[in-house]
Amino acid sequence: MNPPAEIPVEMRAMLLERPNSALVETRRPLPLPQAGEIRIRVEACGVCRTDLHIVDGELPQAVYPIVPGHEVVGLVDACGPGVVALELGERVGVPWLARTCGCCEYCRRGLENLCDFAEFTGCTRDGGYATHLIANAAFCVRLGSRWTDPVAASPLLCAGLIGWRALKAAGSCGRLGIFGFGAAAHIVAQLARWRGTEVYAFTRPGDRSAQAFAMSLGALWAGDSDQRAPESLDAAIIFAPVGDLVPIALGSVRKGGRVICAGIHMTDIPRFPYRLLWEERQLVSVANLTRHDAETFFDAAAGAGVHTQVRRYALGEANLALDALRGGRIQGAAVLVPD
Repeated sequence: MNPPAEIPVEMRAMLLERPNSALVETRRPLPLPQAGEIRIRVEACGVCRTDLHIVDGELPQAVYPIVPGHEVVGLVDACGPGVVALELGERVGVPWLARTCGCCEYCRRGLENLCDFAEFTGCTRDGGYATHLIANAAFCVRLGSRWTDPVAASPLLCAGLIGWRALKAAGSCGRLGIFGFGAAAHIVAQLARWRGTEVYAFTRPGDRSAQAFAMSLGALWAGDSDQRAPESLDAAIIFAPVGDLVPIALGSVRKGGRVICAGIHMTDIPRFPYRLLWEERQLVSVANLTRHDAETFFDAAAGAGVHTQVRRYALGEANLALDALRGGRIQGAAVLVPD
């Protein structure tokens, strides 16, 4: 447990005022948590590809102006009325799913990731590109003593969680293809190898650096995304937001195989012949996450000894980090650290 630091009277945040604009550093009065909420002093916030979709105005649910960031790790420095499960100074994570209604059809069926009235961190409510943020206590992840490095832990809050959900959707498989070897893939590859699965990594054509990175994490093979895998795959996960990869992935899986689209946004999927889907191949997507995903994922990540490769940026360098991610110049994950 870490003692809370001296509390300032204002906070800093990187604000996206409107789509297709640069983030602007702003100062605000330090907010007070309301009932059921906590205030968190941010230690680290991962930079996710979903943040680029928000910057580019590609998510219809996003609101503006918004402080992006949904891979947040920090310390509780204030609790609102009714919060009893978390303590001051406790390290927590704040994921993409910020709040659900608890009463719609999907919530009643245990599918809170599909809630009709869900709120999302850094998309419909302010996120972690800041020194502080307000979060719903019930949707925060208790990180405990196993995750003592906030910078290394921050990519787990989305890249790890959505990757874990995608890996579970892939089912039991001996050979797994991963299309797009970024932050999520470099975590999923470690979990897949821990489960005894062979990993085949597909990267942007000619990206030898990413291919070498995949091999260093235990991939059996790594090559260009327009190549065929040397073996027929049992399943494939597409992390890259490129619709053209869907027919390629379908063509790579065996009869009865499954292709999982793991991104929140993807370019249009082109027309493809029915024979690619025939023989009971399946094309599915995963959406958001649940609190149960977080419970099972962090246990699995600890058991697998997952480690993240990160590049640190100061909070005020958020635009540089986003540009590097957009240009494919990040191996692993970019992480903002308040300076």
